[in-house]
Amino acid sequence: MKHVVVLALLAVALSAVPAAAQRAPIEQNFLPVGTMAPDISVTGATRYGVIQTPVKLSDFRGETVVLAFFFRARTRG
Repeated sequence: MKHVVVLALLAVALSAVPAAAQRAPIEQNFLPVGTMAPDISVTGATRYGVIQTPVKLSDFRGETVVLAFFFRARTRG
């Protein structure tokens, strides 16, 4: 039984290899290091819930800002 499961997983993994090789190149439009980030506005959240007013990046000008994209990490999600 274990051999069947291992072979099935191996077949699935190997079937994805040709698909990965055929992907179109991704256009990367990164900002150069040292460039000022564009002003963005997002819905903020704390451990107590969503903040009612949007948070703007320009509100934190001159401060260190960390953007966390793991929105379900500390929530009931």
